[in-house]
Amino acid sequence: MAAERSAWPPRMVMRKANGLRTLEAALIRGGLGPVAGVDEAGRGPCAGPLVVAACLLAPKSYDKLAGLDDSKKLTEPVREELFPVIQRLAMAWSVVVVPAWEIDAIGIHVANIEGMRRAVAGLDATPGYVLTDGFKVPGLAAPSLPVIGGDATAACIAAASILAKVTRDRMMVELDAELPGYGFAAHKGYNTPEHTTALRELGPSAQHRRSWRNVRELLVTGGSRVATTGAHAR
Repeated sequence: MAAERSAWPPRMVMRKANGLRTLEAALIRGGLGPVAGVDEAGRGPCAGPLVVAACLLAPKSYDKLAGLDDSKKLTEPVREELFPVIQRLAMAWSVVVVPAWEIDAIGIHVANIEGMRRAVAGLDATPGYVLTDGFKVPGLAAPSLPVIGGDATAACIAAASILAKVTRDRMMVELDAELPGYGFAAHKGYNTPEHTTALRELGPSAQHRRSWRNVRELLVTGGSRVATTGAHAR
């Protein structure tokens, strides 16, 4: 038994791999593959959902995924181009949407952790190891490692970041049509000057996070605008 404990986890030899595959390749060589990456989009905005994605890439390095990087470093056209390619070439992928009302109920950090658990559980293939972007996520069915700046370090996390970002951006464009005036299509719910002005003029909608200070203060001083579409309201 002591010998078994001393042999775990397997010793990993880091060798430079193509693109962002070095860490994943080392885990796979250590017998810990396949490796899934998890990331989120929408942690900071005062409006809209939190979207969390998990992505399990094949061990093979695809040329069409050579451009993978932190979604925030890529232009919107590049993200949109990579989005269907990731979906097609990934061994498995999963996207979870945590609505604004749930964020208010449990808090953004808990929502983030819970979203990551749900995203990994939603994968059609079971990962041997999970890499999460920045946060330790307890309760996963596979061993995991938080990677600071993971979306610029590991390809599977970068792929997950693109899935999450594109999904959320598309949702915010839809919300802009349902709740005109706030400018969701442009700022995606972040606290830009334009959004702040619209929020003061129109009041918070059902898509605004009541637990955010700027939204909560407006609720105290004035009314709110409620979404009419059930798909996005609590």
